[in-house]
Amino acid sequence: MFKSLRHTVTAALCVALVTISCAASAAGLKNGLKIAFVPKQINNPYEVIADDGGMAAIKEFSGVGKVVGPSDAGASSQVQYINTLITQRQDAIVIAANDANAVVPYLKKAMSQGIKVVTFDSDTAPEGRQLFVNQANAEGIGRGQIQLVSKLMGGEGEFAVLSATPNATNQNTWIKWMQEELKKPEYSKIKLVKIAYGNDDDQKSFVETQGLLQAYPNLKAIVAPTTVGIAAAARYISSSSSKGKVAVTGLGTPNQMRAFVKNGTVKAFQLWDPNQLGYLAAYAAANLSSGAISGKEGESFDAGKLGKRTIGPQGEIILGPPTTFDASNIDNFNF
Repeated sequence: MFKSLRHTVTAALCVALVTISCAASAAGLKNGLKIAFVPKQINNPYEVIADDGGMAAIKEFSGVGKVVGPSDAGASSQVQYINTLITQRQDAIVIAANDANAVVPYLKKAMSQGIKVVTFDSDTAPEGRQLFVNQANAEGIGRGQIQLVSKLMGGEGEFAVLSATPNATNQNTWIKWMQEELKKPEYSKIKLVKIAYGNDDDQKSFVETQGLLQAYPNLKAIVAPTTVGIAAAARYISSSSSKGKVAVTGLGTPNQMRAFVKNGTVKAFQLWDPNQLGYLAAYAAANLSSGAISGKEGESFDAGKLGKRTIGPQGEIILGPPTTFDASNIDNFNF
């Protein structure tokens, strides 16, 4: 009896191992891929969520993942980590760049040694990577921010932008599209009075919010296209006389903004799921490292639970459109 049971268990294990092996082969991914994520800042809440998504994906396809990076968002802060990863012979580096150009020479060195480079969230110049996993269409994000703040302002008045760092590629691209959207005649009564920079630092963003309110007494809204900035601005305004008078919107996570939505400081804001962004970036890096794709426009690959994805122009892969969060739906999300 015991011998028969042992044979049954052994057979079941063999079937399971064969099934797993076949699944891995079907996906076309190599086993044991070493993939390192380099966030803008190691302690940035948004980056942590994104990196966790990447690590979950790497676990799914039996890779070896790690997260390394600076505690500040300086233009060249990521360089030493890239150099270390080159020495460690990683299969791929997945990076959210603090600066479009500062890290390019070092990423080019990595690629010259056979290491695949994927940017996500914040891109480098195209020559610094093979693929860019974008959270959403940059134009759509920028224009969408203006459309949302216009509704919150009643279609008229002054507003300011509280951005991350002056060199942040993603922030600057979104702001460019915000400015393009503002040229439309329906926004003729809306004026952008200032672009401030909180450097993705909570305290600096908090102080910048205070400065904006003092410098522009007629301010009706602050748009912070950064999860650090929007939370800091909301925190300041929630306990000031500006609550209910100055709208706060931008890009933030539901969990960090829930209390401010509940207490009426924030009426609506937007974001995609950063966990899924990191997850997609990891699968892109794995497919690239396995030779399943080369990075050319039109190539497709399997991205696990996110399904089949196709590479667009200039190596861009788009996660999908952002979601607008408000009191009616915020409790439906947990990230």
